[in-house]
Amino acid sequence: MDIIRKYFPNLTKIQDARFEALKNLYLEWNAQINVISRKDIDELYIKHVLHSLGIAKVQPFNSGAKILDIGTGGGFPGIPLAILFPEVKFYLVDSIGKKIKVVNEVVNALELANVQAAHLRAEKVNGKFDFIVSRAVTNMDDFVKWTRKKIKKEQNHTIKNGILYLKGGDLKQELQNFPKATIYNLSDYFAEDFFETKKVVHIPLKSN
Repeated sequence: MDIIRKYFPNLTKIQDARFEALKNLYLEWNAQINVISRKDIDELYIKHVLHSLGIAKVQPFNSGAKILDIGTGGGFPGIPLAILFPEVKFYLVDSIGKKIKVVNEVVNALELANVQAAHLRAEKVNGKFDFIVSRAVTNMDDFVKWTRKKIKKEQNHTIKNGILYLKGGDLKQELQNFPKATIYNLSDYFAEDFFETKKVVHIPLKSN
C-alpha cells in the first residue's frame, strides 16, 4: 500500500482507507473465484492497483466524466481509478459473470457510489463515454471496432476523447493501423522494474 501513497501522496482519508482495504477484499474473493493469478495476489498493489493508476498519470479525469472499462476482469483498471476519482462515473463490464460478481462485491464493500458493473459483452454496451479504458483484453483492431461508436462528442480533457489502453511490449505492428495513437511509457512515471515495458496507449476516436 505504501507504493500507492508514494506516487499519489494527496489521497484523502477515505481514498487511503479504500486502497488499503483492497488487499483483504481480493484475498477473500480470489480464494472463491479466481480473478487474479495466485502469484500476482502478493503483488496486488504494483501489478494491479498501481498499474491501473498509470492511466491517471497520463490523463487525470475531470469531475463529471464518464468512463467505460471493457473486460474489467476483477475490476481493473476501473476500481482503482474509481477510488482515485470519486466525482467520475465508471461503468465496468465483462463477458464473464463470475468476475462481475467479484467486482460488485468489492464495489459494495468499498461503498463506491460512482461505479456500476454489468455482465455484458462490449458490443452490447449503450451510452457515450469520455474515455474507454482496458488492460490488454484483445488486439487493438478488434477493440476499436467494439468501441468506436461509444465516444462522447464534447471534449473536456487535455487529450482527446477515445481509448486509454494498458499494454506491454512492442506495439509497432499492432498500432500500424492507428497513426494517431500516442504511446506513454509507464517507466516515465513509476520507477519499479515491472513498469519497464508497460505502456498506456491513447487512441483518439471521433463521436459517431
